[in-house]
Amino acid sequence: MGKLSNIKPMLGTIAPRLHPPPKVADRFYLSREWRALVARLKRERGNWCEQCGSSHRIIGDHIVERRDGGADLDPANVMLLCFTCHQRKTALARARRARGQIG
Repeated sequence: MGKLSNIKPMLGTIAPRLHPPPKVADRFYLSREWRALVARLKRERGNWCEQCGSSHRIIGDHIVERRDGGADLDPANVMLLCFTCHQRKTALARARRARGQIG
């Protein structure tokens, strides 16, 4: 009886993984107005996450995302989040949008 190592593989090699293109920031978030608003909110509210209290990598985030009709520069539509909470919130909003549930 032959050895299994002599049997040629029936499957070829696995194709290399595809990598998504690098994320390019929306020009709005690079604008002087947006940066000034976030800086002002950090001074007024404090430089910590409004969800978990962390002070690491604080980002201004729209409560109702711009693509869902949220106001661009309304301070009432902006909350300060750490990077981790921001990623979590954005992923949930993206999933709701994919299911057709906006808001």
